[in-house]
Amino acid sequence: MKALILPGIFACLASSAQAAEICNKSSPVHTVALLELYTSEGCDSCPPADKTISRLYQSTGLNSEQVIPVSLHVDYWDYLGWKDVFAKKTFTDRQRNLAELANTRSVYTPEIFIGGKELRSWRNGMADDIRRINQKPATASLRMGVEKLADNKLYFNLQGNSMQDAKLHFALVEQGLVSKVQAGENRGATLQHDFVAREWGEAYQLTAGKVANFATQLNLPANAKRKNLSVLAFAQDKQGNILQALSLPLCETLQQ
Repeated sequence: MKALILPGIFACLASSAQAAEICNKSSPVHTVALLELYTSEGCDSCPPADKTISRLYQSTGLNSEQVIPVSLHVDYWDYLGWKDVFAKKTFTDRQRNLAELANTRSVYTPEIFIGGKELRSWRNGMADDIRRINQKPATASLRMGVEKLADNKLYFNLQGNSMQDAKLHFALVEQGLVSKVQAGENRGATLQHDFVAREWGEAYQLTAGKVANFATQLNLPANAKRKNLSVLAFAQDKQGNILQALSLPLCETLQQ
């Protein structure tokens, strides 16, 4: 059975009926690599990994059509004296789930997964691993359309079509975050973070060979800078493999 593969496009369309700008984007025909960094402000070995992710596009020459990074802050180092304000138990649970799928009981920071698989050698470079994923034809297609920001919520539509049963995950991601750490292993440091997952939605089910559409929303953090926000979506099978990923920045009219 062939998957419905939508061509990669990005457009901001003005709607005369609604007098509002709508942002849309579709995934490409190749597989986009999802790079997940598990990190914590309470971990003194994490800042170098955070910098690696922040500089990923510049250092590799790649772009969001090839790799989409997301930084998930875990909460299990908070007991060391500094509570990471970006940490969520949801992210810790996801890291543990990926570890279980890899038949390992241990989790640690910083830890990187690419395409749902742990990459221990990331310090030696990741470009080749990413390009190998890009060489694979996509087995799922995704499309997103952001509708509006209202009542501190972002409203958008998701469409997914997969060649196999999968979960459709989505999240709100923010760039340019800064923290002045007052305690713990990084006491006195000013930490900068990019591609940080701020909100994480409840995954939708995709049934093999069937196009599915979802109208959904994510809360907007009170201190979020709209110009730095994007929406992430990705399809993942039950073995943990990332079938496709897509990132959509907010259009300019929604950044005000």
